Amino acid sequence: MNSNQSPVSDSVQQSAKISSTNVHVPTPKYFMPVFLTVIISTLIYIGFQLVADLSHVPALSLYSVILLATALFIALGFEFVNGFHDTANAVATVIYTNALSAPVAVMWCGFCNFLGVMVASGAVAYGIIALLPVELIMNVGSGAGFAMVFAMLIAAITWNLGTWYFGIPASSSHTLIGSILGVGIMNYILNSSSGASGVDMEQVLKVGKALLFSPLIGFAFAAVLFLLVKKIFKKQLELFQPPEGNKPPPPLIRALLIFTCTGVSFAHGSNDGQKGMGLIMLILIGCVPLAYSLNKNLDQQHIQSFSDLSTQAAEVIYANHADITDEKAREVLTTYIQTKELTPAVVPALASITDHLGDRVGQYGSLKDVPETEVSALRNDMYLSATTFKRLDKAEALPAMNESQAKVVDQYRDNMDSFLQYIPTWVKVAVALALGLGTMVGWKRIVVTVGERIGKQHMTYGQGMSAELVAMTTIAAADGFGMPVSTTHVLNSAVAGTMVANKSGLNFQMVRTILSAWIFTLPATICLSGALFWLLLKVF
Repeated sequence: MNSNQSPVSDSVQQSAKISSTNVHVPTPKYFMPVFLTVIISTLIYIGFQLVADLSHVPALSLYSVILLATALFIALGFEFVNGFHDTANAVATVIYTNALSAPVAVMWCGFCNFLGVMVASGAVAYGIIALLPVELIMNVGSGAGFAMVFAMLIAAITWNLGTWYFGIPASSSHTLIGSILGVGIMNYILNSSSGASGVDMEQVLKVGKALLFSPLIGFAFAAVLFLLVKKIFKKQLELFQPPEGNKPPPPLIRALLIFTCTGVSFAHGSNDGQKGMGLIMLILIGCVPLAYSLNKNLDQQHIQSFSDLSTQAAEVIYANHADITDEKAREVLTTYIQTKELTPAVVPALASITDHLGDRVGQYGSLKDVPETEVSALRNDMYLSATTFKRLDKAEALPAMNESQAKVVDQYRDNMDSFLQYIPTWVKVAVALALGLGTMVGWKRIVVTVGERIGKQHMTYGQGMSAELVAMTTIAAADGFGMPVSTTHVLNSAVAGTMVANKSGLNFQMVRTILSAWIFTLPATICLSGALFWLLLKVF
């Protein structure tokens, strides 16, 4: 090396070797009119649906309207930032292998994210909510509930924007979970003397394992898959050579790259989009409980079935429960959920509240007839019942049951979940729009990092295909199990795995930067959201 040549100029030369002009293709002229048309038409649809939902409830005060609008804006802002922060990873491989031009890749990715959100089951959404302290979930309409939601979202958006600005592919999932932990820890510190539960460490460990092992799986599987592809297609040397200029890959490889990009985008939408849905549902339940606490779309037959099943389930788990009041049962179940200390009173209390829930719901022909004062109480009791069942099930502490009895209890739990775990279509559309548009707006910083700065050599067709295929299957599998994983962690690790397998070399300076961001995401967001929660408690 020339003695006058600095390491910085050497890095610039290295970046120039692997840079692709495809990433700088200008946006088509039709993009902005289409972009604005989609936004306006979707906002009109959301507005009509929201008005229709609120038309059946008493008029909201100006304060409530402002609070609801602000909270929804911030929640959708989180998904928008998530779009250009996380989903940019999905298009990096197709752009840097010239499978699609950058504008087309970004628009296609945004559309697939939209579709992924729309078909999401909701399991991940309510898995995220389960991380929160039980007393805050049950009182989400209180000042502490609003402080919790605002603190989580503002902390997550702040960290995401900071890492995006520096082009560091940090994980939005990681960020949100850190924000939830910060709120839970601060809530415990402030209210431990009154029995606050802090965070559900069992659920945290489950999510933590998914976030820890998914990058390792991505790295290892992508490396193995790439070596396998290299062995099977060893005669097709062009698969393992960097693209020449903007020359697209062979048709079959191009189709595979587009297919895997589509799969990652779709899987990301169905997984990450649910996190925003869960938070928006908390906001709606807090601001307008009468409209959103329970699934109003359930018919009279479903309500009657729930009433019958609750009586049968109560008899199965503990027959002699008639003398336990609802107030006493709530106290016992709340304490059990907070402390996880199983006492002889827990199962009888669960049976009592299960039986009484059926009586209370069964007296109404429709959930729209339930009085405002009763809606939140019903939801909280259902939440207590559902959470207690899950805890007892995991602890194998439910009474012994034969096959028919177990079937009754399972049907009751599924029926009860249908009251609680629902997502209105307009919420899905709003989250899908925010995620999809975010992908189309701020993708370039992260794409350049993934495509140019992880490895020392330009990504080959085979590497791009292997990395995307592993990322797609990993995220889809996690979505099926209701586990939140990071698209960023999985795909970046998969790209690094293919670089190592191909002996392309890793840019260790950038790898260290990415790993540092991953390591500091949790402590940074925990501290930030905890401090914001404490501050916002003063405001609310």
